[in-house]
Amino acid sequence: MTSLDEARELLRQFPVADGHNDLPWALREQVRYDLDARDIATDQSAHLHTDLPRLRAGGVGAQFWSVYVRSDLPEPVPATLEQIDCVRQLIARYPADLRAALTAADMEAARGEGRIASLMGAEGGHSIASSLATLRALYALGVRYMTLTHNDNIPWADSATDEPGVGGLSAFGREVVREMNREGMLVDLSHVAPTTMRDALDTTVAPVIFSHSSSRAVCDHPRNIPDDVLERLPANGGVAMVTFVPKFVLQAAVDWTAAADENMREHGFHPLDTTSEAMKVHRAFEDSHPRPVATAATVADHLDHMREAAGIDHIGIGGDYDGTAFTPDGLHDVSGYPNLIAELLSRGWSKPDLAKLTWQNAVRVLGAAEDVARAERSRRGPSNATLAQLDG
Repeated sequence: MTSLDEARELLRQFPVADGHNDLPWALREQVRYDLDARDIATDQSAHLHTDLPRLRAGGVGAQFWSVYVRSDLPEPVPATLEQIDCVRQLIARYPADLRAALTAADMEAARGEGRIASLMGAEGGHSIASSLATLRALYALGVRYMTLTHNDNIPWADSATDEPGVGGLSAFGREVVREMNREGMLVDLSHVAPTTMRDALDTTVAPVIFSHSSSRAVCDHPRNIPDDVLERLPANGGVAMVTFVPKFVLQAAVDWTAAADENMREHGFHPLDTTSEAMKVHRAFEDSHPRPVATAATVADHLDHMREAAGIDHIGIGGDYDGTAFTPDGLHDVSGYPNLIAELLSRGWSKPDLAKLTWQNAVRVLGAAEDVARAERSRRGPSNATLAQLDG
């Protein structure tokens, strides 16, 4: 049996619970949620990284669908609700393949049924418009993690890719973390500044996640996780989910991406735009400036280091499919996970360790957040604090 055969066999028992997939945003941008125009029951490889046949081929058993909206939208809350509605429509449209999941028990039930547990994560605190009531409403609608920032600072938290604002988390930001603990919503520290990571870890009483981040020691990009933060995860109980985005995992791609992003801006496109016209600009740039290519081995290098820094119980996978223009060789789309598992098998990773990486750690961390929420709700009610009250 080859390593790839072994990988597929392992994923049949312990499928991938992936922390981040931007399919809802791609559907918004490409077809304004016209699910007939992008029927993911059929091959959508001409348009998307994700469809049901490729999720099955990739051994995916649970997916946190990102309900991301851009931080520069004038009304982020209704746009976030539209993203949530998109996920609900997908689940309703494909009941034989997708199952709504709100809890760790739901994840396990979906696995037992051979369906893909479908969870939601809000990407960026701008999605709650500095309102704890809105945070609770998103939880009631099924959102089970919130990334504290996206690429830009918000009034109460600093982003990794913006200038320092409040120096990490403000007093209101810490109250957001406490309220997330009370609800059972995972605190996601991808995208945030290291100061925000540390403040969140100092504040939370529940495990945190990084839904799609890699190791800063391996690739020095501000979106990645410093070792001192990785080393705090065992005490916290959290999970860092490695991402596949080449500009975050391959050092040579960092400089190339900076030039490619500037080229996009010069042509009037946002660097994260993946519409067909924007991709034409991307491809023209790549034709004249060959892109450094990451591979499954590149991602495995990050996982080797993250396992050493945080321990096997505190790592996972968050590919960021349909949220990036480029993907590594061997990890072109959601069918590629077996190639990463085969690479790790070839490096001597044991099957019990791989089961933790793919499935068990993600299920455990959500269950732990639920346990904390029960305890927190028994001792205090919801917070109605405001940004103005706490931050002045």
